[in-house]
Parts: sequence; structure tokens; C-alpha cells
Amino acid sequence: MSALGFIQVLLPLRLKWEPFYSYDPETVQSPLTVGDRVRVEFGGKEYVGVVTVEDAAEGAERIGLGKIKPIRGKAEGLDKVNETELAFWRLVAEYYLCTPGEVFKAAYPAGKVEEEEVKARIKERLQERIARLDEKIAKARREDTRARYIEEREKILHCVQNDKRSAKGVALDDFKVPELTEAQAKAYSEIKEVFSKGKPALLRGVTGSGKTEIYLKLAADALAEGKNVLYLVPEIALSRQLEERIRSVFPDNLKVSHSGESLAKRTEVAGFIRESPYIVLGTRSSLFLPHRDLGLVIVDEENDQSYKQDNPAPRYNGRETAIMLAGIFKADIIMGSATPSLESLYNCQAGRFSLIELTERYFHAADSDVEIIDTIAERKKNGMVGSFSRKLIGHIRERLAKEEQVAILRERRSYAPVLQCEECGSILKCSRCDAAMSLHQKEGFAGKLVCHYCGRVKEYTGSCPECGGKLIPLGAGTQKIEEEAAALFPEARVARLDSDNAGSSRHEAEIIRKFADGEIDILVGTRIVAKGFDFSGLSLVAVISSDSLLGQRDYRADERALQLLEQFRGRCGRRSEKGLFVVQTSQPGHPVYKSVTGEIDRRGASETLLAERKVFGYPPYSRVINVIVRDRDKTRVEAMSRSLGEALATALGGLARVIGPYSPAVDKVGGEYSRIIRTIFPKDARLRAGKKILADTVERFGVERRYTGRVSLDVDPV
Repeated sequence: MSALGFIQVLLPLRLKWEPFYSYDPETVQSPLTVGDRVRVEFGGKEYVGVVTVEDAAEGAERIGLGKIKPIRGKAEGLDKVNETELAFWRLVAEYYLCTPGEVFKAAYPAGKVEEEEVKARIKERLQERIARLDEKIAKARREDTRARYIEEREKILHCVQNDKRSAKGVALDDFKVPELTEAQAKAYSEIKEVFSKGKPALLRGVTGSGKTEIYLKLAADALAEGKNVLYLVPEIALSRQLEERIRSVFPDNLKVSHSGESLAKRTEVAGFIRESPYIVLGTRSSLFLPHRDLGLVIVDEENDQSYKQDNPAPRYNGRETAIMLAGIFKADIIMGSATPSLESLYNCQAGRFSLIELTERYFHAADSDVEIIDTIAERKKNGMVGSFSRKLIGHIRERLAKEEQVAILRERRSYAPVLQCEECGSILKCSRCDAAMSLHQKEGFAGKLVCHYCGRVKEYTGSCPECGGKLIPLGAGTQKIEEEAAALFPEARVARLDSDNAGSSRHEAEIIRKFADGEIDILVGTRIVAKGFDFSGLSLVAVISSDSLLGQRDYRADERALQLLEQFRGRCGRRSEKGLFVVQTSQPGHPVYKSVTGEIDRRGASETLLAERKVFGYPPYSRVINVIVRDRDKTRVEAMSRSLGEALATALGGLARVIGPYSPAVDKVGGEYSRIIRTIFPKDARLRAGKKILADTVERFGVERRYTGRVSLDVDPV
């Protein structure tokens, strides 16, 4: 028997340590090395893990060689995990206070591993088939029989090789890169200058200024140099419209990756980028693909909160994680937005990023006109028809008469967000969450009640479960706005785009295509319609019940509202015509609206918000980490969160402010109550030590109180 080899293996589990295993080099046919994937047993279950230490005999000896379990075998046919991936996982885990195993699980979820195994088995069978055909070709007596076998072999060989291309650079002449305007060319040159200094670039370009053309030119440069490109967008919907534009430039190199794709498709993408020059267009999860030779990372709409993952760990922000990934590869990174985040603007002021401005629209269109409509004043003079003011109705009719298009934003999906009993006054709430049930209606059906937090669905009877009284819908969601618009403008073709109907990728893509082709006159939707779409016929955009954007208990509320309004405003008037942006609100004097109308300079508005953050010690002048305690027992969650809050205040001392515990806006979701303890760290040399003390205190609390698994850490919450 040969001498055993000892390795350490990273498992897709929440473990602070990496278990040791043994193996027989003769059995696995070759020594195992870092990145090999192996099958091991842990806790009575089998997992596919990754070798992280290939010569771990010394560590295994300290534990006791007799306690070390053997591996069950090498995961044959599965690609190695490269060392860059491992380094990236460890960096993400350290920053977001989770374990490398949790990051590994996010990068290689169980379903993806199973899909890899299926492909490996198919490939093995195909290779066996090729071997049998080789024998038949050698033995064939007739020429036509031999030719048939050769043809079959070539087809199978093509499948096995997966149409791999050379990993060399691609000539710029191979791409149909769009010509840049003078303003774009100037911004492009400034970005290249920033890249030459090894710094991240922040491109602040007004909506419709042509940031995408600059991204494509930079991507072509990277591919021509033999490097690869990652192009991040915050939403799946954006990737679908953008895909056609990018494919027209890079027809052979583009791959799309996001959670809406099948596991088979995502596994195929991972295989492609291991071998071929690529540009990946994807959402935040595409950061965890097995990237190689990365030369450029693009983070479009970098301010968008959709880049943040809330659950499960790692609870990462795609923008910050993209910066980490670019740093590992020493790749260039550009972040772009018409309304950059305050964090990125602060980093420009601090000299960590460089700011490039693009103030000229691609088609030289002027900024859209803005009209703020006071809904309280309008109601007093009978100026409202349901959710629409008569002024807005007039504007829509004018645009429809010119055969122009209209988009309406309502930041609440459903037919009615709230239902109240007219007899007892109670609000109908989800039995599993401390949240109101929303009424969703469908043509030809009585409707259903949906909880937007846990997803619970109930049939709608119209009667109060408490007293049997009649339920009255309060407020209007996108479904009701769509219904009202269809009634007010019967000659118009009205459609809706929100997460209720955007769940079907085919249906969502069809709505976007029809609106882009002018087959829809009025599009009603949630913030999806405010994203970076380019609709040439859109000349009027309107916000219904805009105050819902401001009434949030969050220090970021004004920043987010301003960003969303500016993004939505930029959707219209994107060609030579000037557009109109209408906001219906009961708070017309709010500073956010003054900024949108130009009463407050946009740059000045950002500086004002930054100054406020500095006074109160909020990000970007500090680092916030939320400690979230969850429990099905309300009394226990309150007691445990108070005890943990006291422990953190003692442990952190002068290193951080500890606020709470306090209840979130919805403190019960899916039958679990939650409490938040907010810790605010100054950005100084003690930050790293403070984060470690925080994590150690939470872990110790869980062990001592036997409360593990119910406390989570959220670094940089949004």
C-alpha cells in the first residue's frame, strides 16, 4: 500500500475551518493538487469539495492521523477551481464576515454541480462512442461505410470539444464598434488615462449620453489585447435589451449569465469562458463565474440597490465585489451612472476613483421639461380622476394624438396594496408576516391575496375574516393604474411591466420588444420601467403617488428617490425631441423635487446629501454592519437581541456606535420575528480589528447561548 496523501478541503458549508482528509495516490491515479474537486463525507452527508492545501500531512498529524477520514474519490469530469477563484472567495468572505464555504456555495450551488456531473457523464459516453467508431473506421471494408463512420465521429467530436475557440486576442477589425461622438471620444480618452494610472473610473453621464458606446469601445480594446470582459447590469430585464446591442458588436464572444437562465445554460457559460475569449453580460451572480485573464469590468447603473444580495450569505454588494475581483486580476474597472451613488462620489473626492463627466446627450436632445402636480390642490378643485390628475390626462392625450408613447411609474405592484374592513376597520394582514396582504386581480377571476414578503397566496372572498364585513381596497398598485389608464384612453394599447408579469422571461422580453417597436402606447410599471432602456418613441413619463418613494425609514431614502426620478426622467426625449416628465405628489415643496426641477443644482444636491451624512456619521463617512436576530418566538427574539446588543456594546467599546436592537418596518416575515442591532464604525485604522471583534462576539454569543444559525451579519446594508 502506498503512503497516504493528506489534503485540506473547502466544503460548501458555514464552517470556520477546512477539514482534513486522506487519499491513496494510486487509487486516484495522481497526487491531488489545489483546485481539484473531491467527494467527501461530512456529518453523514456527501459533498463535492475543493482541495485548498495539497500537502497537509503536518496539520493532519496534529489532529491525529487515525481521526482523518479518507475521501470517497475524485469528482471525475468536473473542472478544477482555479486559484484566483479561491483567492476571490476568501477576500469576499473576509469583507462580508461570512465563511469561504458560504461563498463557494454561492459560486457552485448544488444544482450547478449536479448539472456539471451530468455533462461530465455525457461527455464520457461520447468519448467512449468515439473510441468505438475509431475501431469501426479501422475495420471498415467499404469506402462509403468508412465515410459514414468518419462523419458521425466528426459530429460527436464537435460536441465533445464544445466548439472551443482559440484563447488568443481578437483583432479590432473583427468587431463592429460604434463610432464615438466628440464628447464620447473625449470621455473615452480620459477613462484610458485613468486606467493607465491603475485607478477605477466613475463615468457620470446624463441619461441618453451614450455611455454604452464607450463601454463597448473599452471592451473591444480589452478583447484585442487578449483579455476578457465582465459587463454587469443590476437587473435581468436590462440584460435582455442590452444583449442585442452587444451581440451586434461581439457576435462570437458574448455570453449572458443571470439567475433567470437555466442551470444547464449557466454551466455552459462557465465552460465557454474557461476556453474562449469572452465578454459576459450578467447580473451580480456572474461575479462568481470561473473568470480568467480578466482585463475589464464594467458596472453599469452602479448606484442601483439591486446589486446588493440580502440573503443568503454572502450578503455582498455587486459593485464593491466587482472592485475586489478587478483588483485580483489587476483589471481595469469602470462604473457608470447618470446618478452615481454617494459612496462612489465620496471615493472620487477621496482620490480613490477618478470622475469623468459626460454632459452631452447622444442626439443633442435637451433635458426633459418637468411638471410637479400638487395632488392635494387638484383634489380640492375636482382636478383628479381616480389616480390621474386632469392635467396629466391632458398631457397623455396630447402625446397619443402625436402617436408618441407614455410610461407611467407606480412603485407598488398589485391592484390594491391594502385592504380594510368598512365595518371593524381592521387591515387584512398575512398570518405569517406583519404586513398587509395585497389584492391582485386577473381578468375573468375574482382575484387573490398575496403577501409580498413571504409569497403566501389566498383566495380573495371580499369579506373580512374578523367580522364578515366588506373589504375596501385602499390605494392603487400597477394593476389598478393599468385598468384606469385603459378606461381613460380606450383607443390606446396599454400594457404593464412589474415583477408579477416579469417573472416570465419570455413575457417580459415580449413587452419590452413591443414597446420598443411602438406596438404599445402606454406602459405602466414599477421601477423596472425606469431602468436603462432606450425607447425612441417615448416622450412622456409620469410618476403616480410619488410620495411613496420618500416615506421610508432610511437615511438613504432621499438619495434613492432622487436617483429613481432622474433615471425615469431620462427615459423620455432621448432623440431630437424634448420630453416631458410629470410628477404627481402631495409634497411639491420637498427638496428632492426641487432638485429634479433644477431649483437645486444636481451636483449641489449630492453635496448637500453628503454633508448631512457627514454630520450624522453615516456612510460613506462610516461603515455600517447590521446584526440581525431572527426567531419564531417574539419574547425570545427580544430577550436575545437585547443581550447581544449589550454584549456588542461592551466588546466594541469605543470602536463603534451600537444602536438598538430595534424592529424593522416589517418585523415578522414567514413566521419569524426579527430585530436589528446597528453597529457604525468610523473609517479608520481600527476598522478591521473592530469587524473581527464584532464577528467573534456574535459567534461566541451563539455558542454560549446555543443560539447558532439565528444571527446573521449584513455588511454595508442598503
